[in-house]
Amino acid sequence: MTRITFFKQGDIYYGFEEHGHTGYGDSGEDILCSAISAMTMLVINALEISYQSDVSYSFSDEGGEIKLVAKDALPKYCGDEIKQYAVAGLIGAYFYQLMDLTEEYYDYLSVTEKEISPEKV
Repeated sequence: MTRITFFKQGDIYYGFEEHGHTGYGDSGEDILCSAISAMTMLVINALEISYQSDVSYSFSDEGGEIKLVAKDALPKYCGDEIKQYAVAGLIGAYFYQLMDLTEEYYDYLSVTEKEISPEKV
């Protein structure tokens, strides 16, 4: 099962952590894992390249682990309100898309939220 925890402060999503493989299909043929991976990379690339956001992330291929923190989503770290809105909006959209997937793939995907300061992530 893939477990994804989204980090937030108040109503603002600013990061996430992913663990594990879905187990929906065989390696290389798991469409759910492929969909999650594609969406994750879209978020990372959009934040880093398109939005030129200060984003930190790490990967661990062995355990299927990814961690992303985009402090630019939070007013404390970014004075540009448009950038804050865009960064938080993209991460929030990813959260809601994954929540939709859990309705059908609840045995393979778990999505939760965690209220936590970026300094503690």
